[in-house]
Amino acid sequence: MSPALSRRGRMVLAPAWVFLALLGRVADARGSEPAVQRVGCVGMTVANLDRSIAFYVGLFGAQRDAVTESWGEPLDRLTGVFAGRVRETRLHLGEECLELTEWVAQRGRAVPSDSRSNDEWFQHVALVVADMDRAYEQVHAAGVEHVSPAPQTIPDWNRAAGGIRAFYFRDPDRHVLELIWYPPGKGDPRWQRPGRSLFLGIDHTAIAVRDTEQSLRFWRDALGFRVAGESLNHGAEQERLSGVFGAWVRITALRAGRGPGIELLEYLAPRDGRPFPADARPNDLVHWQATLVARDVAAALARVRAGGGSAVSPDPVTPTPDRSATMAALVRDPDGHAVELDQP
Repeated sequence: MSPALSRRGRMVLAPAWVFLALLGRVADARGSEPAVQRVGCVGMTVANLDRSIAFYVGLFGAQRDAVTESWGEPLDRLTGVFAGRVRETRLHLGEECLELTEWVAQRGRAVPSDSRSNDEWFQHVALVVADMDRAYEQVHAAGVEHVSPAPQTIPDWNRAAGGIRAFYFRDPDRHVLELIWYPPGKGDPRWQRPGRSLFLGIDHTAIAVRDTEQSLRFWRDALGFRVAGESLNHGAEQERLSGVFGAWVRITALRAGRGPGIELLEYLAPRDGRPFPADARPNDLVHWQATLVARDVAAALARVRAGGGSAVSPDPVTPTPDRSATMAALVRDPDGHAVELDQP
């Protein structure tokens, strides 16, 4: 093991895509109520909403809500994009949801063509499948762009995750998606319920980070997520999964009260991942955002700033009437990943 890795000897050898079934400690050591109650939809900016709806509904069987449009001062203040207009919808997969947003005014930039899994703008959602071979055959037949050459199986010597299978690929806008299959005894027990469809739901969204300890001050200490597991992954399976040669990845699994998990991916090697673009905006296609439901957005916003995050919205905004939140604010974590704080 290299010196950089040996300094982190407390970690358990396990793959990047597994959430260990361990109870985590409550984030705020002072015992105060967490700022975030649950994780809601995971959102992404798309170039063509109709194309993306066809992709996600046709390929995964997602259930869609009606398409809505919004513009005006609340949108400008929430996103920091002046004179924008958006079309958006929610897609439901199992108990979780994706939120797709197309900017029809003030369109942004495409995902860089040379993006890699260790670039700090990397983010994906993990779609749980009931049968990896059938799911892979379906997405491969649809002509998706591969990141992984084929599904990867964790070897049996890894007692924590032996038998788990995973595969990375891209949607039409080059957002990375993961298929993941859990054998009996691994992952959330609900993924083993009988009478299941092929695509079951979203287990987590993963983000690349520069420094795990810095990220924990934001996600755990400021927002109140609990650490649900830690792992270190390396070897041929991780290299093929991520498309990054020589990958050594520190993984920290975080959970709120309900909803998908947040997975921190720190590439200990190689360390050549590029930082999140400083001028990135919500209308750029690299934009993802996790919606976090908070009882008090103003208080959560103050904790974000104290935890090393930054605000995109200058203050909490009253969204347009079609939104379920009464107050909202868009913020970024220390690496630049976007988070929308919603107050019911």
